[in-house]
Order: sequence, then C-alpha cells, then structure tokens
Amino acid sequence: MPRLAVAVAPIGLAAALGLGALASAESATEQHSVNTATQPVGVQSPAPAPVLSPAAPEAPVALAAPKAEDQKPAEIKPQAVTKQLPVSYEAQKTGYWCGPAATRIAMSSKTGDLPSQSEMAKTLGTTTNGTDHVGQVADGLNKLVGNTGAHYEAKDLSSREISPEMKKELWDDTVRNIDSGKAMVANIVAKPGNQPPGYPSSKTIYHYVAVTGYDAEKKNVKISDPANFSGNKEYWLSLDKLTSLTQPRGYVA
Repeated sequence: MPRLAVAVAPIGLAAALGLGALASAESATEQHSVNTATQPVGVQSPAPAPVLSPAAPEAPVALAAPKAEDQKPAEIKPQAVTKQLPVSYEAQKTGYWCGPAATRIAMSSKTGDLPSQSEMAKTLGTTTNGTDHVGQVADGLNKLVGNTGAHYEAKDLSSREISPEMKKELWDDTVRNIDSGKAMVANIVAKPGNQPPGYPSSKTIYHYVAVTGYDAEKKNVKISDPANFSGNKEYWLSLDKLTSLTQPRGYVA
C-alpha cells in the first residue's frame, strides 16, 4: 500500500501542473480575445497629436499707395483782393493841366516831396493845348522819382485794336504796379455814351487820370480824377471800361 501512494503522488502533481498550465493558456487566450474584440478590424489606433511650434508672426501687409488720380487736392477758392494806394489828391487848376495834376497824384504814391502843378507842367512840357503824349508823362516821372527806384514806361495803344490781349496787359500792369506801390497815369478819350461818372455827356473829353488801385474779384480799377466832374474825385471803373477809354491814347506804367 505505501508504494501505491508514492506512485499516485507524482500523477496528481502532474495533473495539477497540467491543469494549471491549461488554465494559464485559457486565461491568456481569453485575454487576447478581449483585447482584439475592443479594437475594430481595419481601424488603426490614432497617432499621437504632433507637437506644434508657435506660428511665426505674419508680415504686415503693405497697403497700395493711392493712385495719382485719386489724390485730388482740396479745392481752394481765391480770396478777393482789393488794394488802394494812399495818394495826395489835388484837382487840376486849369482846364489844360489835367496831365500835370494826374501825374502829381500818381507821383504822391512814391514820395511826399511834390512839385506844384505849374512846376509839373514845365517838367512835362505841357502847354495850353495840354500834354500831347503819354511819353512826356513817363519821362517826367522818371526824372522826378527815379531816385526812389521806380521806373515808368509809356504804352501807346493808339495803333492797336481792343482785344483780350490788350485787356490782360492793362490788368497785369495795373496789378503789378499797384502791388509795388506805384500808381499809374492813363490818357483817356471819353466820348458821349462811354464816359466815367459825372462827365459832360454831350462832349468828348480828352483827359488824364491816375490809376491808384484794383479790385481782383470784380476786375475793377480805382481812378483818382483831377477833373472832379460833378464832385467825382475818385471812383471805380471796370477793366473793360478803362480799356475802351485808354485804347485811343495809352497809359504810363
């Protein structure tokens, strides 16, 4: 009986070992089945999210420069300009001293040292027939006020027709001379129907006046008139009017 017990013991141990191995194998198989069951066939496990570096800042976008035609300057309205020179007025003392009197008024825009009308008449070569030509006025003024730096030129218009060019020339001369502080002298022919204010309407008046200012907005010219017809010592004329009055003779600028 003792030998049988010894023989059985190894078999029981082997059986026990076999059962344990089987149980381990089944457990492993069962574990494998669980793992494969949780992973769908044909679907890979998601890859780990990549680590992203911080994005570089975007370069500033350059704005297109506005086209030249889009850059419209603001509209500027010219300002009205009125300029008048301070002058010493004196009415003519004889019917034929309008040249000396008008020249004396114009001269006063440059100096206060003024000759008498009779002295001015001698300087200009004025006679009882008047002062014949605007060139005499220009020469007299250059003698009397040349030391001030002022220079005068005679412009004879008698051989020219009235034109836009003539009007522009007269206007430009007026503005330039008044701006420089120099009054002008105009030799006018005022016919009936085309006369300054107060003139005898039935007569043609041959006369000299001083041009002492301008109004740029209205294109008017300021006149200082030694005749003083009907008390009109000073008045405004349009550029067109002065051009028509001056064209038969001329002016000094």
